Amino acid sequence: MKKAFVTKEQIEEIVKTYPTPFHIYDEKGIRENARKLKEAFSWNKGFKEFFAVKATPNPFLLKILQEEGCGTDCSSMTELMMSEALGFGEGDIMFSSNVTPKEEYKKAREVNAYINLDDYTHIDFLEKTAGIPEIIFCRYNPGGTFTLGTDIMDNPGDAKYGLTKDQMVDAFTRLQKLGAKKFGIHSFLASNTVSNEYYPTLAKILFELAVELKEKTGADIKYINLSGGVGIPYTPDKEPNDIMAIGEGVRKAFEEVLVPAGMGDVSIFTELGRFMLAPYGHLVTKAIHEKHIYKEYIGVDACAVNLMRPAMYGAYHHITVLGKEEAPCDCKYDVTGSLCENNDKFAVDRMLPKIDMGDYLVIHDTGAHGFAMGYNYNGKLKSAELLLKEDGSVQMIRRAETPKDYFATFDFCDILKGIE
Repeated sequence: MKKAFVTKEQIEEIVKTYPTPFHIYDEKGIRENARKLKEAFSWNKGFKEFFAVKATPNPFLLKILQEEGCGTDCSSMTELMMSEALGFGEGDIMFSSNVTPKEEYKKAREVNAYINLDDYTHIDFLEKTAGIPEIIFCRYNPGGTFTLGTDIMDNPGDAKYGLTKDQMVDAFTRLQKLGAKKFGIHSFLASNTVSNEYYPTLAKILFELAVELKEKTGADIKYINLSGGVGIPYTPDKEPNDIMAIGEGVRKAFEEVLVPAGMGDVSIFTELGRFMLAPYGHLVTKAIHEKHIYKEYIGVDACAVNLMRPAMYGAYHHITVLGKEEAPCDCKYDVTGSLCENNDKFAVDRMLPKIDMGDYLVIHDTGAHGFAMGYNYNGKLKSAELLLKEDGSVQMIRRAETPKDYFATFDFCDILKGIE
């Protein structure tokens, strides 16, 4: 059973200052997890985690990860700007984008980010717009399906990302002629895997590719970026990944493939988002309505604006009713928000303790791809983000939006001048 990292008593105190709904993050859990990842890959001298900013783009959380030795993985101008403002510098930023505007490549060069090319045609585009850096990455797509054992994990052949193997050979050859000196390989083949075998399997594929590319092109390959894909168990019946076992699995593949090829100095990079932060974030919301028609409904003051994944994907997020953790789950509810969309539901036919109006509900695992995916449909406003600090105090790390924020893009005219 999943356990919330906040209690009813804590939330009752917090809401005196910060009304629900809000996202809250656990600093202690975040730091411990970052340290464990670093320990799992400590065998690799050049290892570095580049946190996927898109998962949780909050500068306060990025500073925590920076303090733990992490860099940032950026995919847009604003993510590059945030990283630069926080002091992430050369060697700290990975720029992995696709359909990339020239301004973003220019910014990536300006902040000395590692640039990870998503397409062969981007070589000439980058050369003309920002120049080819001495260190360059290319993203690999093997096509077909990606399997672990007998299970199909994903379909890279249907993905818009990356270069084919033949294109990788041509790209490394051409990039050397344009001045590139050192190379990295990147790939992302499956999302949110709850398997200790994903990274080691991916690593072996990329290690073997690196050896082949070196033999065919003579390129000096210094970096292998395993990207993201290591997930978390959203449902309480699944076991979490063992990052120590994962790190050991990658080490064995490294020793088996790269070391004999004379490539034992290759640095391993990761770009984890969900694994790094998802379990250490909660969406806290209050039950404000109940409805009894063909089903039993509990209406809360959060909605899909605050957490889109259940509405968009039908994704499961565990729910704890604070103060009723030991009560029997003998009531079946749909837990809904207030949007004019029938898919605005955090849970469907979920067995929970009896919920009374005013009860606080914790929606688990919102620390990544939670607040970040928010939007303003129905004129709804995004919530505050809070940090539960290691000493037990609470810090606001993003204020809640106001109507003034919602109307701010009309500030060029006076059509809404009567709104304060």
